[in-house]
Amino acid sequence: MKAILTLVFALSVQVVAAQSTDSSQFYCQKGIVEKNASRYSTAAQYFNQSLAFDSTNKEALMGNAFVYKQMRKLDQSRKLYLKLFELTPNDKKVTEELMNIYFNYKQYAKAVEFAKLCDGCTNVDKIKGISYYELEDYPSAEIFLKKAIAVNPSDAEVVYKMARNYVEMEEYNKAIPYYFIAVRFKEAKPMWMYEQGILLYNMSDYSGAVNAFIEAVNHGYSRNNDFNENLGYACLYNGDYEQGEKLLMEIWLKKPGNKDLLRGLAEVLYQKRQYDRSLIYCQKMLELDANDGKALYQAGLCFQKKGQVDKGQQMCDKAIFLDPSLESLRRKKEMTSL
Repeated sequence: MKAILTLVFALSVQVVAAQSTDSSQFYCQKGIVEKNASRYSTAAQYFNQSLAFDSTNKEALMGNAFVYKQMRKLDQSRKLYLKLFELTPNDKKVTEELMNIYFNYKQYAKAVEFAKLCDGCTNVDKIKGISYYELEDYPSAEIFLKKAIAVNPSDAEVVYKMARNYVEMEEYNKAIPYYFIAVRFKEAKPMWMYEQGILLYNMSDYSGAVNAFIEAVNHGYSRNNDFNENLGYACLYNGDYEQGEKLLMEIWLKKPGNKDLLRGLAEVLYQKRQYDRSLIYCQKMLELDANDGKALYQAGLCFQKKGQVDKGQQMCDKAIFLDPSLESLRRKKEMTSL
């Protein structure tokens, strides 16, 4: 009798399982119809009913993951794709979806994890390259960004990331060509042009820096004091003294106690042999602080360069009395002249 009961129970389980499978498939098909008609909310309801009968129905899991993604419910979509990955770890479509979801989530370590399982997937090198960049693994980023550019040289984001990657690697000469390419794309952002300007400025290409800064503004970059200061100094070094002084003095008028700005103006103009212009800013610093030894020393150098050697020497001597640390500058100059 016990054996008969066991057999009956087993048969009942099989019947229930078969009914559940049939019900799951029934709702799954209704979900597919709704999905194909782009009625995603209704499709999700049917797919959920299907999965209630059979949580391993791969077709329902895939359909539901898709519709949740279309509805921008990415966390629910991710959970379903992870379930599918457990059931079918070799399914490239599932792996690719997870790679993209984690990349879009900015979870770059997980994006790389799935990208390593996704050879041949669309944008796999791009995702690896950008993810490694964000993870600060710049040598690895370089490898995969190069591959991504080889596949699609018109991908503005990848070209820009390569430029940034070389900046982070402090290989600035390698970064410059990629910036020149990146800023020409229609997708280029004003910030890219501004960064290009900063890089060119630091590489002493002041004409290029001025052009890049202006292009950034023309494409919508919002000018602030930092921007105007960088542009102002680039103009000075490029020989456009009036424009450079105008930009920097506009900032100084907002910050009349900022002696560093005046000192920078005096030093750059002295380097450019604009001694009369330099003296103007030395005088402004001394008006703010009559005991500013550095300003007085700078003024003394200007007078010496203008041919008024005795006057300039006396000013430098007084400056060293006010600030003994300036004596090292005199010794350095004397050694240089030997």
